[in-house]
Amino acid sequence: MKCCMLAGGIIFFIACSTKKTISNVPDAEILHQNQDLLTEVIIYDVFTPPVAARLYVYTSLASYEAVRFSDPGAPSIAAKLRGFAKMPEPEQGKAYDYTLAASQAFFTVTRNIKVFSVDSLKKHENAVYRMFSDKLDKATYDRSIAFGDTIAKVILARAKNDGYLISRGKPKYLGSKEPGKWRPTPPDYLDGVEWCWNTMKTLVLDSAAQFMPPRPPQFSLDTNSFFYKNANEVYTIHKNLTKEQETIARYWDDNPFVIEHSGHLMFGTKKITPGGHWMGIAAIAARQTKANPVQVAKGYVMTAIALYDGFIACWDEKYRSSVVRPVTYIDEHIDNNFVPFLQTPPFPEYTSGHSVITASAATVLEYIYGHNFAFQDTSDLRYIGMQRHFNSFGAAAAEASISRVYGGIHYRTGVEAGAAQGKKVGELIIEKILKQ
Repeated sequence: MKCCMLAGGIIFFIACSTKKTISNVPDAEILHQNQDLLTEVIIYDVFTPPVAARLYVYTSLASYEAVRFSDPGAPSIAAKLRGFAKMPEPEQGKAYDYTLAASQAFFTVTRNIKVFSVDSLKKHENAVYRMFSDKLDKATYDRSIAFGDTIAKVILARAKNDGYLISRGKPKYLGSKEPGKWRPTPPDYLDGVEWCWNTMKTLVLDSAAQFMPPRPPQFSLDTNSFFYKNANEVYTIHKNLTKEQETIARYWDDNPFVIEHSGHLMFGTKKITPGGHWMGIAAIAARQTKANPVQVAKGYVMTAIALYDGFIACWDEKYRSSVVRPVTYIDEHIDNNFVPFLQTPPFPEYTSGHSVITASAATVLEYIYGHNFAFQDTSDLRYIGMQRHFNSFGAAAAEASISRVYGGIHYRTGVEAGAAQGKKVGELIIEKILKQ
């Protein structure tokens, strides 16, 4: 279902869904619905992709650290991450409902990490609480809520000091007029998004630059140069786009806010973020394998960690090399009427964010669910009316990566280096968390 609103002269079209009232649903499904609501809030509030990944990781971690106690063998993941204090443990011999505790931890972190659509959140939250209050005695209910709160406090203490609040006060990044360097791109010439994201405290990486990719191709206007040929490939693909390539580009666009112009009217379309797409894929895998609540929560948090550190690594390189986007180079040096199939997001080209975070997430999901895990990706169905089948997470990541070239917003070098960078991030996460 499509919803729209008018604000500041811009009509916003928002993909909406009609949610059923929670009533006596399985515990695993409650965790899925909590995550699903967060994705809708992120879409509505228009968080940037890196900020959305931050929301996913802290909320998912809070949920996991509470619900893991329903499986005595499930270890703390926070204990293996950078910057977290020791997680609280339940009182021995006392009764708890750990799904309720996980929901309380999840909601408390979500509310305090500064989302804006609190009314939608509160409505869902209250429905969850009513369901548990109907089936638990008061002592167990209160104890579970209190335990969730103690988990949330530890998570929020780390979030308060991860660099995010400091990053909000940084000046705008307007790029450079130096040849080969990024500068704001059409149609709205917005300043660079989250240019100091590399100052964020990593979860697993030793530093944002731990997996610094090879230096990007040297800028040149020589038609025989590698850089020119790299850009001309994007242009040639654009001029000869097949229907399948158009579908792939549109499917993986995942641009959280696209502004379209029609005369004096601007149309703003809100969509799922790249991270939200992969959190949706994690949900599909969990449902397909009939995962229990602890397994569901583990799949979410491991995917979110891959997204979070992946964005830090990628954004570190983006603003180090600050490579000019194809739309700028092609318009000025190949065809001044060039308009890419997808709207170029407002940050430098190298490396491709989609390529990094999809490779990182796919690497982690392959370790959890297997390398030949076939699935129907319906995570974007309610938002853009599209779905696709993949024979593996790696195949989905590869398609997401090349989609950026089809869309005319990345060079092949940017997506290939990004995919390699993301795979390294994912492999380190597996080594540091899942193999220990």
